[in-house]
Amino acid sequence: MPAPTLRPATAADVPALAALVNDAYRGAASRKAWTTEADLLDGPRIDEAALHDMLGAPGGGFLLAEGPGGQLVGGVYLQAQGPRLYLGTLAVAPAAQAHGLGRRLLEAAEAQARQQGCTHLKITVVAARSELLAWYERRGYVRTGATEPFPDTTRFGRPRQPLVLVALEKAV
Repeated sequence: MPAPTLRPATAADVPALAALVNDAYRGAASRKAWTTEADLLDGPRIDEAALHDMLGAPGGGFLLAEGPGGQLVGGVYLQAQGPRLYLGTLAVAPAAQAHGLGRRLLEAAEAQARQQGCTHLKITVVAARSELLAWYERRGYVRTGATEPFPDTTRFGRPRQPLVLVALEKAV
């Protein structure tokens, strides 16, 4: 399989991006992949309105990965926040997982951080996702000791249990 092409997202990508993120995190196919949140949260992971808001945020945008025929197979949200580049909503289509695409998106995010003069990347991960925390730690991300409450909105799903986000950073 040829390597996916990376490119910035546009507003026209929002419907396909919403489908990708929801499939990767909460969809039926996500249960076959290790990235599922379906046991922690009910409802969709994201909606088109939230994606439009993220694309319109100052310094924010998505980096997308397209496979053969222009099929969207991955994406990651990046937003400049002073000396840090925030990384979030990293999603890889369940069928495309375990082939290095998530790692490639992370490497592209790190390159973008350096190009923008950022010194660190920051991410927050649901504390209950020990396998995901370990994945980021294997890639050089370090827990900062900071935590954040899971957003008090149903816009990102309805938690089945109390959830906390753990902050991690990586120097670039």
